[in-house]
Amino acid sequence: MKTVRCSQKRAVNFRTVLTLVAVLALLLGGCCSGKKPQVYRVGVLSGLSFVADIVDGFKAGMAELGYVEGENIVYDVQSTEFDMEAYRSILDQFVEDEVDLILVFPTEATMEAKAATAGTDIPVLFSFALIEGMGIVDSVREPGGNVTGVRYPGPDIAVKRLEIMREIMPEATRMLVPYQRGYPIVEPQLEALRPAAEAAGVTLIEVPAADEAELETALQAQVQSGSVDIDAILFVAEPLTVTPGPFAVIGKFADEHGIPVGGALMMVEGYESIFGVNVQSFSSGKLAAPLADKILRGTPVGEIPVVSAEHFIQINYTAAQKLGLTVPESLLREADEVIR
Repeated sequence: MKTVRCSQKRAVNFRTVLTLVAVLALLLGGCCSGKKPQVYRVGVLSGLSFVADIVDGFKAGMAELGYVEGENIVYDVQSTEFDMEAYRSILDQFVEDEVDLILVFPTEATMEAKAATAGTDIPVLFSFALIEGMGIVDSVREPGGNVTGVRYPGPDIAVKRLEIMREIMPEATRMLVPYQRGYPIVEPQLEALRPAAEAAGVTLIEVPAADEAELETALQAQVQSGSVDIDAILFVAEPLTVTPGPFAVIGKFADEHGIPVGGALMMVEGYESIFGVNVQSFSSGKLAAPLADKILRGTPVGEIPVVSAEHFIQINYTAAQKLGLTVPESLLREADEVIR
């Protein structure tokens, strides 16, 4: 019996030693390996304040996927307002900092990001970018290169805006379309809009302008003849008309002549548009998060298909009523949001 007890005691001691050795090895391995939790660095270029909550949507989506800001991911958020030089300066800094990923919006900022990262292995993830004819991706299914993201369905939205304006104003035959001159995504929208307008018997009066002052001059030219032959003002997706200053110029002109404004939902200095068809920017940002997760986990960027955001309809019923317009019940039912 005594021999058995000694044997058992030696066995217990041996197991204890093994356990201690194993624990010590784990502790030493963790301390001496030099490995730290991966912390991803994401450079964010917010290029248009109108859709700046894309950043909030993206962060929310990343948090749901387990990325905790300040612990395993950090964001360097840089904001500007349709400023090409600022875009380039911000992007050059991201490249110099060798960030793990660049999130960028809208379209022209995306184009600059693709150019700035050429020859590097820094992936570019876009949101709210129109890709048709822009040279941003090779195709939706196989974007190629170092770029993928969330597509802005601009041509489809432009046509939908026209359709809604005609539902509210079926007798309208002349619509003024102001936009930023030279802005890259305007032409693809107009290419879709022109035949749709022609088929509906609507004449589009295109008014390109470089800035607020030029826009105001162009609008005043419409009244030089003594009468304003415009039934409605229709916006396409671009930065000029959704910037507060230029929109206030349009709103004042429209108010003076009793002309409804529609396309993007805007409220500035008491001036309002009657409806908007757009992509929810928060949702567009959130849609980008699963793509970012794939990129950070090692999936080649060019193999991740582009996703497309869904349009969102907003009706400013109160503003339409002030103009004596009737919004069809069918349109109110179709709308995602009705402002009363």
